[in-house]
Amino acid sequence: MPLLPRRIMALLSRWSSRVSSVDVDGEALYFKIHGNQRIAAGKGMQRLFGNVEKDGKCYSLLVSSEDSLRSARFHWGLKDKLLRDLPPQCRLLPMSSFLPNVKDSLLRGYFLQVASPESSLTTERLLRQWLQDDDPLLVCSYSQVNKLDTPRWIQHLWNEEQNYEIALTEAPQYHPATLNLINNDVFYSFQEARDVIQKCADIIPEAASVLELLPCSGDMETRSKPDFPVIVLEGLDATGKTTLAESLRDVLGATLLRSPPQCLTPWRACFDQEPPMLRRAFYALGNYITAQQICSQTSKTPVIIDRFWHSTAAYAIATAVSGPLCDLPAEGSELYCWPTDLLQPTLVVLLTLDPEERKRRLRDRGQGETKEEQELDHNQLFRLRVEKAYKRISGPACISVDASSSAQQVLQQVLHLIKAKCQL
Repeated sequence: MPLLPRRIMALLSRWSSRVSSVDVDGEALYFKIHGNQRIAAGKGMQRLFGNVEKDGKCYSLLVSSEDSLRSARFHWGLKDKLLRDLPPQCRLLPMSSFLPNVKDSLLRGYFLQVASPESSLTTERLLRQWLQDDDPLLVCSYSQVNKLDTPRWIQHLWNEEQNYEIALTEAPQYHPATLNLINNDVFYSFQEARDVIQKCADIIPEAASVLELLPCSGDMETRSKPDFPVIVLEGLDATGKTTLAESLRDVLGATLLRSPPQCLTPWRACFDQEPPMLRRAFYALGNYITAQQICSQTSKTPVIIDRFWHSTAAYAIATAVSGPLCDLPAEGSELYCWPTDLLQPTLVVLLTLDPEERKRRLRDRGQGETKEEQELDHNQLFRLRVEKAYKRISGPACISVDASSSAQQVLQQVLHLIKAKCQL
C-alpha cells in the first residue's frame, strides 16, 4: 500500500473517536465505530442502509486536505462529478465527519447508497480510479453481515484496509458545523477574508480584480463614533427595504448605500458559483468596502445602508447549520459577535413580513430570485433559521419592525425609532 499523506495519517490515528453524520431527507443520522455504549440500530439504520439490496453496498467519501481552500473547491466540484459519472441507481446524500466538540475537525463529503450489486461494482471501480489521481479523498465502503442472526454493518476503510463494526450514536452537544464556521462560513476580520481571495487569485482571474478594490489593512482599524448616525435596514427580499431606504434618504437628507457595493457587481455571478468559503469571503469583503464608503460620508450626512454584516452572517450560519432551530449556535455565542475591525452601525432595523405576503410581493415583482431566496421560498425551516440568526447577532442587535403595514406607516415607525435611538 502506498505511503499515506500526513493529513490522512493524522485522521486515522483518531478514527475510532470520529462521528459521521448523514443527512437523510432532512434528518441527520449519526454513527460511529461500535463501542461499549451502543445505541440500538432501530429505524435509523434502516433509513441509512435500508434501500440497499442484499450484497449491495454503501460508500462514504470525505474530503481531507491540509489546504482548506483546496478542500472547499474539491468538495464543491465532487458532487457534479459523482452525479455525472456514477450509475443512476446511486443515491447521493450530504455527509460529514467530526470529532465531537473539537473545533475545525469537520470534514465534508457524500454518502452513496448503491441499490444493487451490479451498480456497486461500477461505483467501486470508479472510486478506485479516482483515488489513484491523488485526490484528497478518504473512502469507506459499508456492507451487511449477519452475526448471531442479527444484521450488522461493517465499515471498510480503504486507506488502511481495516474493517470496523458501526452503530448509530446520539447527536452531539453542538451541531458539527458550528465548530467550523469561523473563517470558513462567517468571516470575522478583513484580513481573514482577504487571505482567502488572495489564495485563489491564481485560479480565479476575477479574484485579482476584487483585490484591487480593497482598502489597505491599516484602514480597517476600528474607528471612533461617526458624526452622523449609520442606519442599517435588514430583512428578506420583498419586505420593503428598498422603498424604505429611499424614503429615509429623502426625509433625512441622508446618503444611501447598499451592500454588497455596486463596484462588486461585475464579479458577483462568478463568486456565486464558487464554494461557500469563497463566496462568503467575497461578500464579507463587500462589507468592508461599504464601511469605507460609510466613513467618507458620515461627517456630512446620516447614512442609510440596504443590508450589511447581519445579512452576510445570518445567511451563512443558516446555510451551514442545517437541521432544526435548536442546532443553531446558542444565543450569546461568539459566532453572533460583530467583527472587531468593522464599523458598527448606530441602529439596525429588521423588517419582518408574513411568509405568504412576502411570496405575493415577490410574484408581483416578476424578478428572478437568488439561489438562497429560492431556498427561503420552498424550505420553511431554512427561513426560520435565517430569521433566528438575524435576531441573535449583536453589535448592535436588530430591532424588528412589522412591514405588513403601508409603506408610509412603516416609514413613520422607523422614523420614531431613529428619533429615539439616534438623537436625530
